[in-house]
Amino acid sequence: MFGPLGLSLAPYVKSSRTLSKWVTPLAKWYANAMGYRKYGFKYDDLITEENDEMQRAINRLTPRERYDRAFRFKRASQASVLHAPLPKEEWTKESEDVRYLEPHIQSVMQEVKERRDWDTLVVERRK
Repeated sequence: MFGPLGLSLAPYVKSSRTLSKWVTPLAKWYANAMGYRKYGFKYDDLITEENDEMQRAINRLTPRERYDRAFRFKRASQASVLHAPLPKEEWTKESEDVRYLEPHIQSVMQEVKERRDWDTLVVERRK
């Protein structure tokens, strides 16, 4: 999602036509090579959820999004037990692989930052 410093180069790459032209095909190839779409996952399903911020973001999903997420996990688990990916018609298509959880994660991270800023605020008395 973000680099080691919490920064993303995506806005810079998207704003540059030349970089976008070079990076987009590479990104599409890499997403297909990862193989998560063969098991019906979306990219946001791969994000580690063992932290409080991620749990809060997941809790903000609509009931339908939560159901779909759970269904994708169960279906992929069954495919894993069978030691075979899903049939090709059930793979996640590139157009369906949208970032459904990222807006919630960004919102939670913004709230955490704001809370941290307010908690460390030092109030000084006027003289």
